[in-house]
Amino acid sequence: MMAKVTDAEMAWPGLAGRIEGAAHILPIRVYHEDTDFTGLVYHANYLKFCERGRSDFVRLSGISQTELFDAGGDKEPAAFVVRHMDVDFLKPARMDDVLEIVTSVDEIGGAAMTLLQDVTREGTVLARLRVRIMLVSRSGKVRRLGDLVRASLERFVNQEG
Repeated sequence: MMAKVTDAEMAWPGLAGRIEGAAHILPIRVYHEDTDFTGLVYHANYLKFCERGRSDFVRLSGISQTELFDAGGDKEPAAFVVRHMDVDFLKPARMDDVLEIVTSVDEIGGAAMTLLQDVTREGTVLARLRVRIMLVSRSGKVRRLGDLVRASLERFVNQEG
């Protein structure tokens, strides 16, 4: 279930962002398609940016979501799903801004974890998310986080309280 590094990822080492301490940071440039008629980033696109941040965070933590979902043998296929999300939109982003999606783990439970995500521009927080993620089987039943998943994520638990 460990994430594999592809040739493309070797050619573009920063493609999935970077790990700094207990946080994952993904750079995102705002393009015209991300904005609404006012020239500001459309609110739903912050959620898309953060989804990319969560996916790359999981990938760089060493978990292959593809292998988790394609599991065979004695392991039931599973996937991470969003159970709950709180979002505060604090300041707008505009076209050509370079944003950073900063993701950390707030807590890890038996079958779920809570992630904290900040969308920042040059150190200023534009949006703040608290996202509860669960592991579920293909049939939608809640599954406990396995030892490998837990071990991969525990080093990212937010120590700031």
